[in-house]
Amino acid sequence: MEQAFQVDLRGVVDLLSRHLYSSPRVYLRELLQNAVDAITARGEAGTVTIETGDGLLRVHDDGIGLTEDEVHRLLATIGRSSKRDELGFARHDFLGQFGIGLLSAFLVADEIEVVTRSARSETGAAVRWTGFADGRYKVEPGERDEPGTTVTLRPRPGSADLLAPATVAELARAYGSLLPVGLTVDGVAITEDGPPWQAAHPDPARRRRSLDAYCRELYGFEPYDVIELDVPEAGLTGVAFVLPQPVTPSARAAHRVYLKRMLLAENVEGLLPEWAFFVRCVVDAGELRPTASREALYEDELLESTRDALGEQLRQWLVRLSETDPARLRGFLRLHQLGVKAMALHDDDMLRIVDRWLEFETSAGPMTLAEFRKRHAGGRYTTNVEEFRRLSAVSAAQGVGLVNGGYVHDTEIIERLPQIDPDVALRRLDPAELTTHFGVLDPAAELALRPFLAAAQRAVDRLGCEVVLRDFDPPSLPALYLTSRAARHQAELAEARELADDLWNDVLGAMNDAVERDRPQLVLNHRNPLTRRVTMIKPGAAPPPGDPGPAEEGLIELAVQALYGQALLLGHHPLRAADTAVLNRSFLGLLDWAVHDPEATP
Repeated sequence: MEQAFQVDLRGVVDLLSRHLYSSPRVYLRELLQNAVDAITARGEAGTVTIETGDGLLRVHDDGIGLTEDEVHRLLATIGRSSKRDELGFARHDFLGQFGIGLLSAFLVADEIEVVTRSARSETGAAVRWTGFADGRYKVEPGERDEPGTTVTLRPRPGSADLLAPATVAELARAYGSLLPVGLTVDGVAITEDGPPWQAAHPDPARRRRSLDAYCRELYGFEPYDVIELDVPEAGLTGVAFVLPQPVTPSARAAHRVYLKRMLLAENVEGLLPEWAFFVRCVVDAGELRPTASREALYEDELLESTRDALGEQLRQWLVRLSETDPARLRGFLRLHQLGVKAMALHDDDMLRIVDRWLEFETSAGPMTLAEFRKRHAGGRYTTNVEEFRRLSAVSAAQGVGLVNGGYVHDTEIIERLPQIDPDVALRRLDPAELTTHFGVLDPAAELALRPFLAAAQRAVDRLGCEVVLRDFDPPSLPALYLTSRAARHQAELAEARELADDLWNDVLGAMNDAVERDRPQLVLNHRNPLTRRVTMIKPGAAPPPGDPGPAEEGLIELAVQALYGQALLLGHHPLRAADTAVLNRSFLGLLDWAVHDPEATP
């Protein structure tokens, strides 16, 4: 035999308070929503009046009201999604469909009294419904002269503060200040003339001052700019306030959202695309759906299309700014360049704005990519900041323009440029190619230095490095350590082989054998006075008397190894254990040479 489910009302209330609503303060929002729904269903202008006193809370409305039969079907049945449609005031939201809004009053009260009189009843008799938190209710004749409904709450122990006059006034103002009906609390008007962004003003300047003041009141900052928002599909209107200070893209972008002019929440996420972290919005939407708790937006196709539409309106604002106020655009980009860069990764118009207006770090100073390409037809870019810093001065001295692509999104933006300009010729820099721009020594001078170069090569040969002598700017730089991408790949393979087991060691060894050999270069700068003095040391020069090191460790070896270590440090290259050992040995060896007393007894 089939049986009907029995509903434990205390369990339902506990579920609401612990798992659905974030705070019992939402009880007033639900009572207001029910009252506004009743007024809407009656089809006439109406009012909602809230009274506090005697420890009770009373909410009066002059809406459509209920008959006794409707009271049984509406107030005593939980979860029937069609009953509100049958009564003529369905709501386009989750709670309205399932009719649990009134139950939220049990979060603060053990007893709810509803006195109602239907505007459609022929007899016009009033009905009193009293519900108790333990699941009981009773229906009896009531007293009410006009159609409408009065809900009375008697606070449960510990909830009196939530029904106190000051708290009720605060909640009513927060949730209901934009409602399209008259709302008063203890005789004080709460509702305003409508959303501030829909108010009429004599001129744009006064409108802007009014919205700036509204932003200061809500968020506490003076907006950099105000963007109008309008998505007819979602019945959405509102404004976006551009933040006047930089924020991290990972910051939670929360917005103030009203649904049918009732506040949903002040910290709604997911309304805008993730890249739009530089604005805070206040909107009212008539068609978007809330979640069950009415504290967030329900993720569906309409919300997705609304999010895309709002993102497009922010993008168009930037495009207009680039055409009408370039100085203001530059100021915005200095504040919020990360958001614009994120847009430029998938939007050609934004990419054009970034190309034309956003300054990048280059070897010739800060400049836009468009300006950089005009100055450096064969420009290069790096993919990390450290590489740019160690090579920018050398690159600039050789006439090779270099862009720092090491910051967030910069490399991806540079690599997308050919999609808007097929003539873009920026290529990623391979550090080894800089040697092709360095000057070569006179053949006679190079021939005379061959013995030195041979000794220098022996000094760093075991470090996997090749010594090259060139003539380049800046003269203050004695040596430069350059490694190509292929050389770095080989070094990574070698390091992986040291950590791998036998099987993977063989696999990585085969991969390493298949790669063309390409060793890093220690480029000695013959234009540097110190380097020239080092090249004048005669091969075979003995270490200082008493030096405990092996005989082959002459002065050239110490000097070249010192230049090698200094080039690694200046270039911010990672130091291997062998590099650290060589750096220490060369430093101590040169120090010993410098303080050695030739007259001292060995």
